[in-house]
Amino acid sequence: MENLPIILKYIITGIIGMIPIIELRGAIPIGVFTFHLNYLESFLCSFIGNIIPVYFIVKYIRPLFDFFGRWKPFKIIIDWASEKATKKISESEKLQNFTALGLFLFVAIPFPGTGAWVGSLIANFLDLPPKKAIPPIVVGVITAGIIVLTLTAIANGGIQYLLQRS
Repeated sequence: MENLPIILKYIITGIIGMIPIIELRGAIPIGVFTFHLNYLESFLCSFIGNIIPVYFIVKYIRPLFDFFGRWKPFKIIIDWASEKATKKISESEKLQNFTALGLFLFVAIPFPGTGAWVGSLIANFLDLPPKKAIPPIVVGVITAGIIVLTLTAIANGGIQYLLQRS
């Protein structure tokens, strides 16, 4: 992997950042440990890759829901999730006021199943316009990236320490 041109390492790291579930949580360590990018390069490539799909999911996933909603199994799931999310948000003024904070926290905590993809889907289920949905998602991705970057640096320091002791 070290023989790859640097631009290819950047592109691959960015593409890994675009992959649902993996996102930047996996792309940063891959960039650092596999492609030997520095921390900033790995963070930036991963961040850009993770953010690219957000607008499209928030803005355009509804037509896909409508398309798949024509088949009963999909329709049941889509209708249930949309109704549940919409009902919860409309029932509570606090949730309406803190939707952005909740979306930020959901995206910012780097656990499997959280992140920009699922956060964007949630924003779509809640019918949040892109202007209200994208800023907390972006800030959440930055926060998650900083957390993952810190953990990667700690892991890298630990690995370096163990290698020097051997």
